[in-house]
Amino acid sequence: MRVYLMVFCLICCTANGKVVYSIAEETERGASVGNIEKDLGINAATLSARKFRMITGSSKQYFNINASTGALSVSERIDREQLCELKSVCLLNYELVLENPLELYRMEFKVLDINDNSPSFPLSEYHINVPEFLSPGARFTLPSAQDLDEGTNSVQNYTLNPDEYFHLEMQTRGDGSKYPELVLKKALDREQQATHRLVLTAKDGGDPLKSSDVPVIVTVLDTNDNAPKFEHSVYRASILENSPSGTLVVQVHATDLDEGPNGEIRYSFSNATSADLQQMFLIHPHTGEVTVNGVLAVQRSFLEMLIEARDNGAFGLSSTAKLLVEITDVNNHGPEITITSLSSPVPEDAVPGTVIALLSILDKDPGENGKVTCQIPDNLPFQLKPSFENYYSLITSGLLDRELISGYNITITATDLGSPPITTQKTLWVQISDVNDNPPVFSADTFDVFMEENNPLGAFLYQVSASDRDMGENGRVSYMLRNATVAGSALASFLSVSLANGSIYAKHAFDFEQLRSFCFQVEAKDNGSPALSAAITVNVYILDQNDNAPAILYPTSQNGSVAVEVVPRLADEDYLVTKVVADDEDNAQNAWLSYHLAHSSDSTLFHLAPHSGELRTMRSMRSTDFLKHKVVVVVRDHGDPPLSSTVTVGILLADTLPQALPDFDDSGEPPPLLNTTNIYLIVSLACVSCIFAAFLLFLAIVRLCHCRTCCCSSCCRPADEYEKYCYSVHMLPSSHLPPDMLEVTGMGKLTHTYLYRASVGLGPSNSSIPNGDAGNVPSGSRLQVPGPCIQVQRVQSDRLSAVLVPKHPNPDWRYSASLRAGMQSAVHMEEAGVLRGGPGGPDQQWPTVSSATPEPEAGEVSPPVGAGVNSNSWTFKFGPGNPKQGGPESKKQTQVSFLLRRKGESSQYSQ
Repeated sequence: MRVYLMVFCLICCTANGKVVYSIAEETERGASVGNIEKDLGINAATLSARKFRMITGSSKQYFNINASTGALSVSERIDREQLCELKSVCLLNYELVLENPLELYRMEFKVLDINDNSPSFPLSEYHINVPEFLSPGARFTLPSAQDLDEGTNSVQNYTLNPDEYFHLEMQTRGDGSKYPELVLKKALDREQQATHRLVLTAKDGGDPLKSSDVPVIVTVLDTNDNAPKFEHSVYRASILENSPSGTLVVQVHATDLDEGPNGEIRYSFSNATSADLQQMFLIHPHTGEVTVNGVLAVQRSFLEMLIEARDNGAFGLSSTAKLLVEITDVNNHGPEITITSLSSPVPEDAVPGTVIALLSILDKDPGENGKVTCQIPDNLPFQLKPSFENYYSLITSGLLDRELISGYNITITATDLGSPPITTQKTLWVQISDVNDNPPVFSADTFDVFMEENNPLGAFLYQVSASDRDMGENGRVSYMLRNATVAGSALASFLSVSLANGSIYAKHAFDFEQLRSFCFQVEAKDNGSPALSAAITVNVYILDQNDNAPAILYPTSQNGSVAVEVVPRLADEDYLVTKVVADDEDNAQNAWLSYHLAHSSDSTLFHLAPHSGELRTMRSMRSTDFLKHKVVVVVRDHGDPPLSSTVTVGILLADTLPQALPDFDDSGEPPPLLNTTNIYLIVSLACVSCIFAAFLLFLAIVRLCHCRTCCCSSCCRPADEYEKYCYSVHMLPSSHLPPDMLEVTGMGKLTHTYLYRASVGLGPSNSSIPNGDAGNVPSGSRLQVPGPCIQVQRVQSDRLSAVLVPKHPNPDWRYSASLRAGMQSAVHMEEAGVLRGGPGGPDQQWPTVSSATPEPEAGEVSPPVGAGVNSNSWTFKFGPGNPKQGGPESKKQTQVSFLLRRKGESSQYSQ
């Protein structure tokens, strides 16, 4: 429904007067506006005769005069928004011309606005991204509605549907129009509600009131916490009204403290800027340059636009600034800028107020158009200071820092006061010179360096590097080691550093077992005056290499001898023979040891625990097992490559110590297993030998009863005690035994009978016995065994009477340290004499057991206490107390061999 308001205002005039009519837009065709006969006093009957006509500048004839009645009526539809656009007063001027006589009447039609247009939004839906961290009070520009009507019929108010988080506030432009802003009234929480749907309503002031709604979708984001910020909240610019397309109006600049996409800014006109202004001007999205787009077809001299800066972050934060553009008339002369003096470069430590340049500005225009204002950008540490008329001094207004900015392009802008003003710009390049105000800087406070031990001399260790923000000599850095000590020695004896590049080299081969880590400081100093320096701490960690083979602590051997362990002949399965103990000076996996059997004379009898080193029996001992065994144990670490050590362990199966005396100097390999025939033969020979030995023993006892002297005077026991240890030695040339056998029968406390096989050399006084033939020994001769142990007193037929003369005990025969702990008193070892034949003659070695020995010495075998070795296990050592051990002696011509065996024990005799 349309309501037409027709207001007629008739002003009676003379023939050359003017009449003004007011008519509402959208008045129907044919509607009466007035009557010229009444309004102008013209006789309507003469209109046709006087050839009246209406003249207008409009392309359409909106009004018509009835020639017969003089009635003025509407002939075309009148749309005020189309005729006058945004003009506040819309007027249509007509001239009525009459002839005969010629008369001219002016008619003015004032088109009144009616509320025939509803407010409308450019878009059907608007989206706003709001970061959740914004505090209450944050504002967001909402789109403005467009209403083609004027005055109160245009948009007068905006409303927003009630919301818990947002409310609406109205802002007023310079022309009095209003635009809405969305204000945050409560902190957002995206995790609770990520989207808010609002409805913005624009209302005009007409009657009836018209409105329009648009959905506003608010999306809550949780990133990008800095919005762009303009350098100025209001930008002002003046342009000529005839400025061609592309003319730069102004360049706005905003900064964003964020980095990356969140700090990249795009410029655009705000939605609150009218659509016609957005068509007349363009803004570059990246540079912020506002330029003229086409012809400036405006009737106003002052334009206001809102420029929005929005970053490219996920939140799309934005801020706005006002741009005020003044459209002025042409001014044909611009200011001229002349640099009269320039001091460049400028030292960076120049105090504020230092004069950099002098310049003069001249504008040839007279009066106000010739007056000039001069300025430079506000974000520079410089300012222009007027000195004389049209002269300015460029001085420093803040501190300079060459390391941040090495030079400035200073744009001097001179603007005259003409209408429109003309601006001239000139750029000065001011270079900043360096002073030594920055010390060297390392990239970290400390450096950790890892280096393997056994490095070659001069090996590269590490390179430290420091940067100096100064330039030239002020920025050239040299390196040196600060005085320090490492392991009690000067640091310079371990390391050296390159003066030029900070490379650190090793002057010493490091050993992980002696030095595992150390630290030192490297000083970096520039060549400025005065020189500035900084220091860095370097921590060096020595990495272990597998350079130490396992050391076997137990059992040990010396000079190639075999470590001996005694095992009872009736030992059960899993009997602990010994425990191999080893140590490795390396670290970590290089010191992880494992134990392996490299060789065993009987693979079914012994096994070795790979981790503990315990050597145990795999089964119970059998009577058919050999009396001696040899086991080679390899101790290997887990290095790369692995290192190993070996130890050979001799194992004797015996219940008493004399059984444990066989020699292990041979290869240690057991003889081939005996077959059944050999076993029967050995048993038969053993029986015969036992009977014969009993007979010989009886004879020897009878013989020895008549002895006056049993032992030599050099014994360490009393003479009467040694007299009880006398033996009869019988030559057996014609028996089944080998011709070099003698039977030695003991008397006294030594209750066993032994056969000795030994090479006995005869001295010059006893040389009547030829070539070891006992049957030819002269009667009454006395045989002296070298290293006197047995003294042959007399020879009768095929028998020799001999006296066992014990030597002094070897002081180096001892218990091991582990066995001494369980001993409370010295143990006397009986029947332990051994005559060993060799190239140098008979050699007697006496094992002596002592609980007072302080600690094991070289060459002894010391099984640990609790390792499964009982009290019958001994520690054997043939030390310097044995005079015959030093080297072989040449054999005498005549020799006799002795074989010692215990009574009741079968023997095998080898030739």
